[in-house]
Amino acid sequence: MSLASIGVPGLIIILVIVLILFGPKKLPEVGAAVGKTLAEFKKSAKDIMEDEEPVAPKEIKKPDQL
Repeated sequence: MSLASIGVPGLIIILVIVLILFGPKKLPEVGAAVGKTLAEFKKSAKDIMEDEEPVAPKEIKKPDQL
């Protein structure tokens, strides 16, 4: 389920519920916290994807070469 499948009416309902729960004074703080969390999640996901590059196998030495 993506954000696009929620639609405008669903988004309005979610915003009204958030407004009721947190009040108008806390709404900017909640929005900023959600934004920071999303940005951190995207950064972490990008870092994980970059870390999963194929690694060349290490050369295995025979016991007589040690």
